[in-house]
Amino acid sequence: ERFDRLRYVEIKHGRICQLAFLGQIVTRAGLRLPGNIATDGTKFSDIGEGWTGSFQVPTDGALQILFFIGFLELFVMKDVTGENEFVGDFRNGFIDFGWDSFDEETKLKKRAVELNNGRAAMMGILGLMVHEQLGGSLPVVGEM
Repeated sequence: ERFDRLRYVEIKHGRICQLAFLGQIVTRAGLRLPGNIATDGTKFSDIGEGWTGSFQVPTDGALQILFFIGFLELFVMKDVTGENEFVGDFRNGFIDFGWDSFDEETKLKKRAVELNNGRAAMMGILGLMVHEQLGGSLPVVGEM
C-alpha cells in the first residue's frame, strides 16, 4: 500500500512537471493567451516567465488558480468510481482514448514511458528553475 501511494505521488508530480516544462518552453517562445488576465487591464503578455512571472500574476488570478487546483485535487484527480486498473488511472469510466484496446504488454510499456517521461520532466523543470535563478542563457530556451 505504501508503494502504491509513493507511485501515485510520483506519477502525479511527473504529470505536473510535464505541464510545467511545456509551459516554460511555450511562454519563453513568446506564445501567450490573448486578452487580459485581470480587469485592471493587465494583459497575459505583461506577465513574465518562470518564477518572476508567477509573482506578477494578480492576487485574484492566483487565488483562482489555487481554488481550481484544489477542486481538481478534491473532486477530479482521483479514482471516483473504483474502476481504476492501476495507480494513477483517473479515467473513471469516462475518457478512454483507446486504452482498453491495447494488450497488457502495450499497456505496461505505455505506463513505463509515462513514468520515465515524468521523471525526465521533474529533472528538466528543476534544471530550468535553477538556471533561471543563476541567470545566463540556455540553448532552445534562450536568455534566463
